[in-house]
Amino acid sequence: MKQTIKQSFSFLLIGLLTISAVITQPMSAHAETFDVEAESAILIDAATGKILYAKNTDEALPPASMTKMMTEYLVWEAIENGQISWETTTEISDYPYSISANNNFSGVGLRQNKEYNVEELYEAMAINSDNATSIALAELIAGSEGEFVKMMNAKGEEMGLPEFEFVNTTGLDNESLGENYPEGTDPNATNLLSARSSAMLAYYLIQDYPESLKISSVPSTEFEGKEIRNWNHMLPHETTFLKQFFYEGVDGLKTGYTDLAGYSFTGTAERDGQRLISVVMKTDSEIERFRQTAKLFDYGFSKFESQEVFPVGYQVEDQSEIPVAKGKEDSVSVSINEAVTIPIKPDEADLYGLNYTIDQDKLNADGKLSAPIEKGEVIGTAELVFEGDIDYGYIFSDNSSFIDLVADESVEKSNWFMLTLGAIGDFFVDIFSSAVDWIKGLFN
Repeated sequence: MKQTIKQSFSFLLIGLLTISAVITQPMSAHAETFDVEAESAILIDAATGKILYAKNTDEALPPASMTKMMTEYLVWEAIENGQISWETTTEISDYPYSISANNNFSGVGLRQNKEYNVEELYEAMAINSDNATSIALAELIAGSEGEFVKMMNAKGEEMGLPEFEFVNTTGLDNESLGENYPEGTDPNATNLLSARSSAMLAYYLIQDYPESLKISSVPSTEFEGKEIRNWNHMLPHETTFLKQFFYEGVDGLKTGYTDLAGYSFTGTAERDGQRLISVVMKTDSEIERFRQTAKLFDYGFSKFESQEVFPVGYQVEDQSEIPVAKGKEDSVSVSINEAVTIPIKPDEADLYGLNYTIDQDKLNADGKLSAPIEKGEVIGTAELVFEGDIDYGYIFSDNSSFIDLVADESVEKSNWFMLTLGAIGDFFVDIFSSAVDWIKGLFN
């Protein structure tokens, strides 16, 4: 009996120690799990385009009113090009008027036989996600929504958006527009964007036209004497219910909802000089899209720090010099010409490295660089590599993980006399080596 109790106590003690060890053992960064409750989602660092989190990012889904980010971009571009100005006025045609008068689209209530300027139309579109004002701006810039849609798709190609199709300016389904669906598009079609494409579009809007954030960050404003509210609940609204969604640093960007698209949101926030861009698509509810966005922002701001992983002039050990042919020096020192600064998890800093690739066009048959070589001359690339478990890469297809590899000093081409002596020396070295090999062969 005593033996049994003693054994039981021993097993209990071992079990407690094991549990204690598991609890106190710090969780490995590689074992960390993080997920977002959305059909697709992405989080990127706006300064570098580095992807911090990705889920089903390449599936093209209906973006609903997130479509308007492209409409906004083209309005800013038209202003920049001098085609229109904020003071340019226009009247409302029958098509946008019918959309504004339709209670299903809950517009700002545009009137005909009245001049509206670009600024007030843009604010209604960007703040209140108004559909009719989007169409009115498209007609002003391109003559018709159909022609404006062509501009949207051309700009998407220019931006390099990987998965997208624009069929109207608003994000509504074409069938909802009745006979007014844009000419040249399918009457049953809808706009399509992947989470990656949405993030890229947001990136270009913010980078090229940062002033757009001054408007997208407005919680509410007036339109013709009536208050219109921003559908982005993460802004500092005064309504008690909406205050629960406030997130410090959020200043954009665009919500989206249709029955087909579900609830989506492309958000952006800045804290301590770091800006993040997030996308969640097809979440379960209006509330959930903001909760999942906050979850993404919390993850990005708390887990990642912008660090200089490799300083300018960094050299990979044992690869700091490249052999040179026909030069006054036999080799040249090489290094990266710019610092590598990216957002990383601090405990993963040692998992980053550089892989050199020398430009083959600069090498001779013996794999040497040919003199002369200028200081600062690009002789190849250094690729940033991550040796951990997950690396989502960058949002851009040109791969921002490559840095120029340059020569640290100039190497002049050797004069003809020294080259001739070298050639003669190499000739006799080859003869001597062949003779030695022949003699060794006699005794084998």
